[in-house]
Amino acid sequence: MIRLIIIFLIIAIIAAIFGFGGIAEGAADIAQIIFWIFVVLLVISLLSRLFRR
Repeated sequence: MIRLIIIFLIIAIIAAIFGFGGIAEGAADIAQIIFWIFVVLLVISLLSRLFRR
């Protein structure tokens, strides 16, 4: 999942450098959404491990 975030961030940076604002904004938004999904899944995983013990 982290790999997807990095890929979309690289796409956003490259698109922004070449002046494709719409594509850069879309890729950055997708990367941000995937990042927050990753954070939520990480917290759920950590809490489940904490309560198992």
